[in-house]
Amino acid sequence: MAVKDPICGMTIEETDAVGKSDYEGKTYYFCSMDCKEEFDSNPDDYAD
Repeated sequence: MAVKDPICGMTIEETDAVGKSDYEGKTYYFCSMDCKEEFDSNPDDYAD
């Protein structure tokens, strides 16, 4: 399933994601650890 990295906007497959984070009942997928770390540092800025 294709998902969008909330940091950079890249569309990736869930199975290709480098990392993922759960926040407020939703799972977010990331193309790189840099994007995951940015999200984890302030998820309110990027969560839907």
